[in-house]
Amino acid sequence: MLNSIHFLLTYTCLYECDHCFLYCNPRAKGTFTLEQLKTVFTEIEKIESIKEVYFEGGEPFLFYPLLMEGIKMAKATDLETGIVSNAYWATAVEDAELWLRSCRELKVDDLSLSDDEFHHGEDDNPAERALRAAQNLNIPVDTICIEKPTLEVPSDLAQMKGEPIVGGGTRFKGRAADKLTSDLPYRPVSEFTSCPYEDFENPTRVHLDSFGNVQLCQGISIGNMWEIPLSDLTKKYEPLNHPIAGPLIAGGPERLAASYSVNLKGGFVDECHYCYEVRKALLDKFPEYLAPKQVYGLEALTSESDK
Repeated sequence: MLNSIHFLLTYTCLYECDHCFLYCNPRAKGTFTLEQLKTVFTEIEKIESIKEVYFEGGEPFLFYPLLMEGIKMAKATDLETGIVSNAYWATAVEDAELWLRSCRELKVDDLSLSDDEFHHGEDDNPAERALRAAQNLNIPVDTICIEKPTLEVPSDLAQMKGEPIVGGGTRFKGRAADKLTSDLPYRPVSEFTSCPYEDFENPTRVHLDSFGNVQLCQGISIGNMWEIPLSDLTKKYEPLNHPIAGPLIAGGPERLAASYSVNLKGGFVDECHYCYEVRKALLDKFPEYLAPKQVYGLEALTSESDK
């Protein structure tokens, strides 16, 4: 049952992290307008199961007034709220408190801060300052730490056939698939018979972007909410009949590739890596469902907010 909406408030970000599966960067297009947010919240009110909304990016604090208006809209409809940020704005603890006072006043329910080497160096870490500021203001806060991919030897060697596995928390899609997989061990695609991360049959959350894409997983859309209202899209979603989700439910990335006779050369680190590359091969065949182009490292289309 769908209970969470995650706004990709913008694809713009100050950073170009190697692990970013949305391919965000300072030049990326695609930022919500205030009118678009109002339209979405009108639709959310029609979906009784929705309990929370998150604002992510890109970096949502780059569009601070818009972010705060989105929080206000959510609170007006009795929804819990969360924000995911890289904390670039925390130049000092005292300054970070200035940024966060509105979050306290609006009673934001969760602030998640990216705190890892992909985002920050060891000598100057704004996430640490933002964490202290949020704690000073009694804002519920936590950190997200994605480490660079490493090889780990599983404790149960018999179960894992004694092979090392890749650790660190990176999901190998988007820029991570292109930047972080070359030196890692590959697995046979015959092992990729399920998706370990997403429940396509019974999704509990979707990601929305300003282009209108309603994404089950970043880059897998059920349709465009500017063409068909969000409440109707979610009602009409038939997972087994979806051209991408259906095969993934039936047999993971291996089935998706077999369903459309996609034969890729080279090796793949894990399910996400293989799925992402198969989907890239199918972009022209399913442009409506494999969207937006931004997520695949291609030039994004111009959204209404960029005209």
